[in-house]
Amino acid sequence: MDLLILVFVLLVSASSAHEDAFVGVNIGTELSDMPSPTQVVALLKAQQIHHVRLFDTDREMLLALANTGIRVIVSVPNDQLLGIGQSNATAANWVSHNILAHVPATNITSIAVGSEVLTTLPNAASILVSAMEFIHSALVASGLDSQIKVSTPHSSLIIQFSFPPSHAFFNYSWVPVMAPLLKFLQSTGSFFMLNVYPYYNYRQSNGKIALDYALFRPLPPNKEAVDTNTLLHYTNVFDAIVDAAYFSLSSLNVTNIPVVVTESGWPSKGDSSDPDATLDNANTYNSNLIRHVLNTTGTPKHPGIAINTYIYELYNEDLRSGPIFEKNWGLFDANGVPVYSLHLTGSGTLLSNDTTNQTFCVAKEGADRKLVQAALDWACGPGKVDCSPLLQGNPCYEPDTVVAHASYAFDAYYHRMAMAEGTCNFNGVATITTKDPSHRPCIFPGSHGRNVNFINGTLLAPSSNSTTSGCHSEYFYSNIFMSSLIVLWGAAFL
Repeated sequence: MDLLILVFVLLVSASSAHEDAFVGVNIGTELSDMPSPTQVVALLKAQQIHHVRLFDTDREMLLALANTGIRVIVSVPNDQLLGIGQSNATAANWVSHNILAHVPATNITSIAVGSEVLTTLPNAASILVSAMEFIHSALVASGLDSQIKVSTPHSSLIIQFSFPPSHAFFNYSWVPVMAPLLKFLQSTGSFFMLNVYPYYNYRQSNGKIALDYALFRPLPPNKEAVDTNTLLHYTNVFDAIVDAAYFSLSSLNVTNIPVVVTESGWPSKGDSSDPDATLDNANTYNSNLIRHVLNTTGTPKHPGIAINTYIYELYNEDLRSGPIFEKNWGLFDANGVPVYSLHLTGSGTLLSNDTTNQTFCVAKEGADRKLVQAALDWACGPGKVDCSPLLQGNPCYEPDTVVAHASYAFDAYYHRMAMAEGTCNFNGVATITTKDPSHRPCIFPGSHGRNVNFINGTLLAPSSNSTTSGCHSEYFYSNIFMSSLIVLWGAAFL
């Protein structure tokens, strides 16, 4: 199957009554081959992802995020809640080691205390608010309370009777916890974190929820869901759940806390019991979700108000337990290869490099082999391309042909030179294509974020008037030259 290119540009967009709308991503780490923090950050930069949520406070990841400007939600894992919720000193120590050690270099903006505690760890519910208060007190003592907000993500399962939204309310058994929790959020200027998964609603509806309604697909007016109490029309499950949360807040006389969606997504693969966990549906849902959020459409209850959302998730997590679909929520695999191509064209104010604008430089079919060899030698020599992936035993050695190796080298040079005019010529043996030539395990430099200038310079690829061929054999470069390129390649991930 041809590699599908994801161009995932998540830029700050239209203004709302509260703040600019944004889409971020969750970064899970249950991968058998987890990329290094530097590689993760390189991918975030390349995809222009400016908001992330971590499920812990991994030191190396926070260091890699330093001085990037990326806004970070860090988390107190559920297994640390008990200690923090029972001791102000423990909370202060946690803040000292995990927050103060990294700010201001790392732009930590929020702390998620636990995750879906009320529905997955009910025994810890009694200390949840105490844990949040103790963390906040430590931030106040450090003068960071206005910069870093404290909240806790909730499952949408805490909402009873989510449709019609106007009839929704929080599960009564959690009101003794929810009331002081909401008071805390109000007094600290924080927000209500909610995980919204239309896939689960659709999966568990036994056909009562239409797939198009779950995927944000256009619906005819007679297929829209109507709240008979408010007469508001709902065209997708996502908005209905968010509004159900707003109505649930209102039922407790809370109307001034914004909802932030900390998780939402759609799995791209499942077994026979999950036939709608497909690449196409995952693509459709996430593409439409991004467009919906960044266009600041808002919800029927709050039109024009941003619903800032974090997509679940950056990587497929193959080590996660459960059915196949639970391992396949990611936008990328562990190698940084996009799982599918998001359709972002026409998304209003979103500025995206759609796949129609993604180009690669490859060797021409039928080109003279000697000329291709000479151009390859030039690219790996005077052209200063890192050709180490082409060496035997490395990812791009196969297929072991001059054309295949030249295509990799040409594309590396082309993207190193920012696709400037004249950088895909190579004496007439190269051509530009929009088809990604990557093949596993060989990922071409222009495919997922390596299209950055590794070396400053103005050297152009040999034109039709050039006679420079560089190396005398296919892969002739000195140890010093190779070492310097490896260092420079590494620098691209810093």
